[in-house]
Amino acid sequence: MNILLRNTPIWQSQVLAILRIIIGLFLIYHGQEVFQSQLIQEYAQWEAFKNMNGVLMVYLGKGAELVAGILLLLGLLTRIGALICIGTFLYITFFIGEGRFWYQEQHPFMFALFGLLFFFTGSVRWSLDDILFKK
Repeated sequence: MNILLRNTPIWQSQVLAILRIIIGLFLIYHGQEVFQSQLIQEYAQWEAFKNMNGVLMVYLGKGAELVAGILLLLGLLTRIGALICIGTFLYITFFIGEGRFWYQEQHPFMFALFGLLFFFTGSVRWSLDDILFKK
């Protein structure tokens, strides 16, 4: 009971690493749609893409999700992956979804918030960053 009332972290680095890996897997799952041209064509028909090259924008977005997911999953260049995640999902939230983050666009906004978390915490542990850039 005492552990629940204390203001000290519990397994902080392990939990952050698990969250980073799970978020990376989710981003890879959504980003792999870049290989499904029929689905890309459907997305490109959305109203938000009417005055631009929708196919290119969808490919860029899905590619960014895939790259960010791989970087976060592996913990490789984690802060760069986090920045890609933040930029992509803030664009989705505020330009594609018209900024309705309190209701319709909660999921993209939460991915942007997780990106912000990983930007400030880094990969923490169980990562290639830890192996490659260890001091």
